[in-house]
Amino acid sequence: MKRIENILGFILIAFLLTAGQVIFKGNFFRIFIGLGFGYTLTRGYMGFAGSVNRVCRTGSTKLTKVLVVMFLATTVVTTAFAFKDSSAISLWIRPINLGLILGGLFFGFGMSFSSCCATGVLTDLVTGLPRALITMIFFGMGVFIGLPWAKSYSWINNSLIKVGDRNGVFMPDLFKFDGLNGYLGATLLTAAFVGLVFFFANKFEAKRKKEGRNPGVDSEILQESVVKENKGLYDILFVKPWSLTTGAAVIVALFAILTGVTGNGWGASTIHGFWFGNILTTFGASADALAEYTGSSAKFFNGFLVHPVGFQNFGIILGTLIYLLTAGIFKSTFLSEIKIKPKEILIFAIGGLAMGIGTRLSNGCNVGALYTPIANFSLSGWIFFIFLFAGGILGNKIRGGKKINCVN
Repeated sequence: MKRIENILGFILIAFLLTAGQVIFKGNFFRIFIGLGFGYTLTRGYMGFAGSVNRVCRTGSTKLTKVLVVMFLATTVVTTAFAFKDSSAISLWIRPINLGLILGGLFFGFGMSFSSCCATGVLTDLVTGLPRALITMIFFGMGVFIGLPWAKSYSWINNSLIKVGDRNGVFMPDLFKFDGLNGYLGATLLTAAFVGLVFFFANKFEAKRKKEGRNPGVDSEILQESVVKENKGLYDILFVKPWSLTTGAAVIVALFAILTGVTGNGWGASTIHGFWFGNILTTFGASADALAEYTGSSAKFFNGFLVHPVGFQNFGIILGTLIYLLTAGIFKSTFLSEIKIKPKEILIFAIGGLAMGIGTRLSNGCNVGALYTPIANFSLSGWIFFIFLFAGGILGNKIRGGKKINCVN
């Protein structure tokens, strides 16, 4: 069976490389970047939701620390592109307001219920279909409901704290005196925030170990064990899980490529609302009526792959599938979460809806309100991070910290 999966994986790769540019035309780059993100998140056993869920459920802060170092490393990308002219790329400077706080709480709470996020739900469509599909439908519903909010409510759209003419805080603007257009000071401040995360993470993990409540994360134990194993060339190239550090390094590289080509960062959540709208059109809803409600173009409700981020998200699904097939673990992974209990349907629905609504309150998800803003030196990203954790802790306490898919 593994050999068949391997063959299918390489057939899929060959098909995408040969026919992808014709089928996806101008969006082939987005498919390619999505493939990279999906492949890396899966092979690196990492998900943004895991930064909170692993802490609550197992006491492990390893992923959290790797991610914040990844955030710091990615600020180098922003510095490289925007050092001479901050308008050279589209900086994701999010407003700091009540919406950001509530959005972080809602999103973190939803992550704990569904064990995934806006990107994690895409990889989980391959690794945990029932949970991911339920989550994704209700996530899209939440996003769709909230699409017009940023245009309607000042407490979501307008920042309470501003520096200069920006609708938020671009940290280099605080350090214009540093002789390097503020980027030295902003980088040092980001490093200080990372240091604080490490300080609290280490104290928490030490406390959990002392109490004997640190069982570890299965995927992290696997990653550590395979490093010591002598494998054949095929296993090294296509099967062996990457370390969290390797996964983070690849994501930084992909983020740099994405920013360099498109001038934008990584976003994922808004398209879920458009996808939900397309589901509504299959039941007779008018694309024009949906566009009027959301304030978007009607074309977004005339097909699932009409937006660049839609292609990118589709690529994430394909990237996950390619890794599982070429590694020969698709069947075992797919079947591992195929059965769910009836009550879990409600849990995953609540999780998806909470995350979807949260993205509209905070103007993004774990990549759109957290990773990209922090990488772009937006102070809002760190504030979102704090309340994301608070919401995740609350959700895990309510749910009981059940150990489901701590990869995400």
